Amino acid sequence: MRLKHLIPAALLTLLGPLALTGCSDTGKPAVVGQVVAEVNGKAIHKQTFDAYLNHKRIAEDDEKRIERELNTYLEREGLAEVILQQKVLDAEQIQVEVNEFKKQMLTSRYFEQYLRDKVNEAAIRNFYTANPERFQSRKVHVAHVLIRTNPKMSQQEREALLTKAQEAYSKAVSSQDFELLAKHYSEDLMSAKKGGDLGWIKEGSIDPAFTKAAFGMKTGEVSPPVTTPFGFHIIKVLEAAQIVKQPYESVKGDISFELRQQAKQAEMKRLLSLVSIDKRGS
Repeated sequence: MRLKHLIPAALLTLLGPLALTGCSDTGKPAVVGQVVAEVNGKAIHKQTFDAYLNHKRIAEDDEKRIERELNTYLEREGLAEVILQQKVLDAEQIQVEVNEFKKQMLTSRYFEQYLRDKVNEAAIRNFYTANPERFQSRKVHVAHVLIRTNPKMSQQEREALLTKAQEAYSKAVSSQDFELLAKHYSEDLMSAKKGGDLGWIKEGSIDPAFTKAAFGMKTGEVSPPVTTPFGFHIIKVLEAAQIVKQPYESVKGDISFELRQQAKQAEMKRLLSLVSIDKRGS
């Protein structure tokens, strides 16, 4: 492999054209050429090597590293050419794989740049402002006591549990501490530890019977036993239903994802409309 450098070892101005003669007014070598080296008679141009340095994220003033990278780059360039000349590998197969990688990279890089410009902070915030109904919902803050049932129970067993639920309800409306009742009666162990508190529940996200009762009461009201597939619930409204708006920061990522998907599909459709394909018969 014949590798010929056309630059001084110090590489004082490697990122400039590297065939140098004389000095400029600033004391730096004057630039008169655009070739950095030759490998097996093939010229390696400054523009190509600059792109390589940019790919490796090497600072322009890091001269020592640039020199090392130049040597590595030229050696690998020559080595690849020599290996192909050995005719051990299938050159056509390699070219196909390189071309597939090129197509994948071009598509990926293009959309990365396109979407960065298309879906910016302003676009995301405008969507949030223009679609308020998307980011608000009706919620109610409730606690409950749950007496569990299951389909295999006999009618007598269900009636016994209903009596137990009615007992808990009677105590709740007689101003007994609901938190203590939940800890004593409720079989929803997770919420029972918190006095039956279920937090804020979004309308439509739970059983219809539970929803109707919870969203139909005022703050402090307690419902008679409500039947759902889980069992009998005694529901207390801790804070009445209200419209809750999701903060911008909490939905910003979701909006960005949605807008990027829409923009990508639209741009992909536009680009494909520019493609001309003529399939020939076999």
